[in-house]
Amino acid sequence: MTRARQSAGDLLRQWRQQRRFSQLALALDAGISQRHLSFLESGRSAPSRAMLLRLADHLDMPLEARNALLLAAGFAPIFPQHDLADAELTAAREIIDRILAGHAPHPALAVDRHWTLLSANAAIEVLTAGVAEHLLVGEVNVLRLGLHPEGLAPRIVNFAEWRRHLLRRLARDVALSADPALAALLKELDSYPAPIAVDMSPNPEPPETVVAVPLIITSPHGPLTFLSTTTVFGTATDVTLAGIAIESFFPANGQTADAMATLAGSVEDAPSGPRE
Repeated sequence: MTRARQSAGDLLRQWRQQRRFSQLALALDAGISQRHLSFLESGRSAPSRAMLLRLADHLDMPLEARNALLLAAGFAPIFPQHDLADAELTAAREIIDRILAGHAPHPALAVDRHWTLLSANAAIEVLTAGVAEHLLVGEVNVLRLGLHPEGLAPRIVNFAEWRRHLLRRLARDVALSADPALAALLKELDSYPAPIAVDMSPNPEPPETVVAVPLIITSPHGPLTFLSTTTVFGTATDVTLAGIAIESFFPANGQTADAMATLAGSVEDAPSGPRE
């Protein structure tokens, strides 16, 4: 049975179990009786739209899943979904472009909820140098780009640590979204080989000084070390916009900052998308 054919009660039960709530715990959080929730899940009671949205909010369901829940109960979806190129998302698109351009000379990129590359500044070439051409055409998945044996992986000094970090992050995305496409991506990436990386830094810092997992890559300028941040539209009510994240890489030491400043002269400060 596909999700589209499930009843609203089926979907409520599925998401409650996904979030590891008991009926009692969810009922208490939502301010209803356990009996009422049980009747909603079994189909003995028909939920109102307001009740569905209340429960969806307590279950922290993605906007797309909330629309599916409403449709399953016979209500019209309330969260729009536009393409990023549509006029309705012009302001958001301009914000993304400004963030990417303003982050130069350091790499920054925007991805959708499936980690497909939407846009990037020109400094991203520091990360994609030497990557196999077939990974850079069509829809470019940045996680695949980072962990594929023909991608960035051979250049990542701390590959075992970085791989573990990305897989754990993707696993969290799968748990939160219950998205089968993300689950398939996780399975694919987990199947890639995990070579043992050699620490090329002359004086590696002791573990207690590490405050975040860095990305350390080789380059003609020596090892480059970045810390990353993630920016999202926290008040998004559009399905597409809610799934967009901007990943920005900051130099974690003076050597990396100097190298990126040196490279800035040959890097255009303009957003660019995946190659056709």
